Amino acid sequence: MTQPLNQTLGIAGIVSELREVRLTSLEHRHRRNNPPKLPSRKSLQSIVDGLSAALFPNRLGMPDLQEDGIDYFVGHTLDTALRDLYVQVQLELRYASDTEHSKAPSNTTALDKVRTFSQQLPHIRTVLDTDLNAAFEGDPAARSLDEVLVCYPGIAAIIHYRLAHELHKLGLPLIARIISEVAHSATGIDIHPGATIGNGFFIDHGTGVVIGETAIIGRHVRLYQAVTLGAKRFPTNAQGHLIKGDARHPIVEDDVVIYAGATILGRITIGAHSVIGGNVWLTKSVPPNSNITQAQTQDVANATPQPSNAT
Repeated sequence: MTQPLNQTLGIAGIVSELREVRLTSLEHRHRRNNPPKLPSRKSLQSIVDGLSAALFPNRLGMPDLQEDGIDYFVGHTLDTALRDLYVQVQLELRYASDTEHSKAPSNTTALDKVRTFSQQLPHIRTVLDTDLNAAFEGDPAARSLDEVLVCYPGIAAIIHYRLAHELHKLGLPLIARIISEVAHSATGIDIHPGATIGNGFFIDHGTGVVIGETAIIGRHVRLYQAVTLGAKRFPTNAQGHLIKGDARHPIVEDDVVIYAGATILGRITIGAHSVIGGNVWLTKSVPPNSNITQAQTQDVANATPQPSNAT
């Protein structure tokens, strides 16, 4: 009689070796006893889906929702999503307390953060309306705001970002990052929740867009696919470790258009009403009303300002 497959493959031995590797790793991080649980990516995706449905019940809520039932649906959906978020916030706070060897957080701390976040939801919806309008007005292929909301990957990524950014500001960077990475996986658009982005933001097509943690983007900015707002270099401290949190990403002022494939690196400023052409590599600031093409990037410091309607 042949051996069972698990014996043939030696699964018991592999399990034992994996346990030893895992315990060694936990010991190295001083976490062998009762390592803290992390917030759940699956739960956070469900929470974002619920929050999105509450923000846009007619389009992202239940398909048979009637007008007289909208408020009930929004209330019930918010109650479920915020209760679940409260659990995830508790997990992050406990995880942070363990890793930083600080005092264990109280349940009141988690509740205060969820309450503060929930009070920002009307503001988030108002800002998202400006993003939807920017997409509709900026894309001649868009036939309605509804189409933009349910079809455009850039809008999906921005919804995730707007929610994640508020959580990031509340001192919940892990939950915020997980939410952003859910959108990144689904859309190919990578927006760090620490970035600051003004109203009326539009990402057309979107795949391959990267926006770094300390980027600052003004109002009515439009990006196309494969645009990178990244860091030019990564300074280290005396011990050779990367310095965290330094401002290292671009500042993009109001009413700027950045075309496909442009790479903008470092803490430089793109002046208001500028147009950055496709595939431009830019590491120096440009003044307002500039029109930068590939041919100009060798001397962008002396770029001549162009009229604000330059294309």
